[in-house]
Amino acid sequence: MDGWDKPVGSSVGAMMSEDNGSTPTSPLVNQSCAGLKCYMVLFEAEKTAIGSICFLAGPFTFLENALVLGVIAATAALRQRPSYLFISSLALADIFASCFFTTSFLDFHLFHRLDGPNAYLFKLGGVTMAFTSSVGSLLLTALDRYLCIHQASSYKVVLTRRRALLALLALWSATILISFLPLMGWRCPTGLSQPCSRLFPYIDHRYLACWVSFILVLLSLILGAYALILWRANRHEASMTGLQGAPTRGQARMRLDIRLARTLGLILLIMVGCWLPTLSFMLADVSVQLTHFQQRAFAFCSTMCLVNSAVNPLLYALRCRELRVALMRLLGCLSEGQGCCQRHVGGDTTLTLPLGESNSCSAHSESEAPRLVSCRPNTVSEMVGKQQLDMTGK
Repeated sequence: MDGWDKPVGSSVGAMMSEDNGSTPTSPLVNQSCAGLKCYMVLFEAEKTAIGSICFLAGPFTFLENALVLGVIAATAALRQRPSYLFISSLALADIFASCFFTTSFLDFHLFHRLDGPNAYLFKLGGVTMAFTSSVGSLLLTALDRYLCIHQASSYKVVLTRRRALLALLALWSATILISFLPLMGWRCPTGLSQPCSRLFPYIDHRYLACWVSFILVLLSLILGAYALILWRANRHEASMTGLQGAPTRGQARMRLDIRLARTLGLILLIMVGCWLPTLSFMLADVSVQLTHFQQRAFAFCSTMCLVNSAVNPLLYALRCRELRVALMRLLGCLSEGQGCCQRHVGGDTTLTLPLGESNSCSAHSESEAPRLVSCRPNTVSEMVGKQQLDMTGK
């Protein structure tokens, strides 16, 4: 069986075959690799556990993101708004992640498929594109909410549908280019030996360092955007408390900034918890020589990125009230037949939502403020929408 080449002075039996499930006598991965099998380090119990995560999370991620994408595409009022365009991009990226990551990961680690360099790098490029686009879409969603609360009066002018589409075009173009750079030539010049990554065959350390740095920059910008949103909400609540005095009995409920902090804390905790371990192993791979235990731990941590894609629709889409309303109307139309959906001239079967049901920044008007402000917001989008209504309704 192919394996890692041994450094001078090491014993011939330092590396055991992975098929018999034995542990190598030396924990260090050696200097060069003679084939792809030396990257297949999972034991049978680990294959079962990680395979179960992929088999469960993969289809679930695909179905819920496809549902979100279908509801937005079928609802005319939603697909016209920049906020839901960004959520659609996030759902599409997570659909790709559920397909590319699940099939590639199981094909390589569980079924031991030995592809050539170009075939392997093409599959890896699909996985990289999916996860990079997912993080990029999270950044656009965070920036959308930042503009919504910091430039509430001019939000609809600053972030138009055309500009949102241009931002998505730029994001996906850059993502595709970055993801397939190894396939286009930026790969290990020495095959599978140094400076090749110990986590990904044919990947150069310098490319891995650049990609990890790029993702860390995106995550830092997301954290910064949500920190500014929380800071602005805290200032606004403090100013409103000073103007209105002590809250009355009807107003005695949790402050907006505290509810917002809890929601943002949950979002950031899940995002950082899923991504930080994986990125940490990648950074370690760039700088030090990984052990077999660290390689196996990375295989488990990488599945957490898929779990993050499964959680994204629950955090960003399905908690939005108007999207749930659109979903229930769509399910009602499907159960009753197509006739109830054909309400528009020319046979347009897409669903529309009344303007009064909107809770996004792009749909509010001053006339809606008294009614909508009295409603308790449950999601970040609705909290940010309430924030705009408070400022524009003074």
